[in-house]
Amino acid sequence: MTETTEVVDADRALKAALRTMWGLGNYPAVAAEVVQELGPTLVRACGVEAGQRVLDVAAGSGNAALPAAAAGATVIASDLTPELFARGRELAAAQQVDLEWIQGDAEALPFADNEFDIVMSCVGVMFAPHHQQSADELVRVCRDGGTIGLINWTPDGFIGKMFSAMKPYAAPPPPGAQPPPLWGDEAHVRGLFGDRVREMTAEVRTLTVDMFARPEDFVHYFKKNYGPTIAVYRRIADDHAAVRALDSSLIELAGEFYEGKAMQWQYLIVVAIAR
Repeated sequence: MTETTEVVDADRALKAALRTMWGLGNYPAVAAEVVQELGPTLVRACGVEAGQRVLDVAAGSGNAALPAAAAGATVIASDLTPELFARGRELAAAQQVDLEWIQGDAEALPFADNEFDIVMSCVGVMFAPHHQQSADELVRVCRDGGTIGLINWTPDGFIGKMFSAMKPYAAPPPPGAQPPPLWGDEAHVRGLFGDRVREMTAEVRTLTVDMFARPEDFVHYFKKNYGPTIAVYRRIADDHAAVRALDSSLIELAGEFYEGKAMQWQYLIVVAIAR
């Protein structure tokens, strides 16, 4: 087996594992019940209008793709995990909007150069392991003068710190993989795009999450529904001390982000024009 073949096989195995992870639990519920407002927020920031061609990368069940289609755009929702499309299609039918669902890897998008007026991703592309490859693809498929829009969790916000808390219990990352919350750091994103974009704006905002009365309720919900959390707990399922320790860490962390009866989750919203 050649070195190139080994690299290709390792990448396929990694992507298969990521597809399986995001198929665990019920991410469409998380998208609809916890972070629903992020999709419309990104669509507004990108200025989506009727007649535009829009690509939603790592779209999941369509949190951003559906409101883009409702605005009259021609939309493709692409994701590595097509199992998430089933709920998206149900929502599209209920909302009477049309869009196309295509399986695709954010690091190797199955689309032509300069194909879209708007390329966006809502807490999605950040989870592709090789950041530069994903950034290159976002730029490649966006036409000159088109818009690239992103919402990503920040390293210092709740979700970023949650991943840090889970890291000691998670499987070691593969060589070359970068932490997802780096996409929530403005300097990192600017470095990924370089001079291939212009007029880039980046703003840190906060999502108010008020559906969990107690930190324990949040932990229970994410252990049941959120793929990355489920995968970590499955890995340590036979180590009861580790499970208790992670429970305690996540409950304590969640408590730190409550203001009154709601949690505050920080994210970075980026909008740029492709050259």
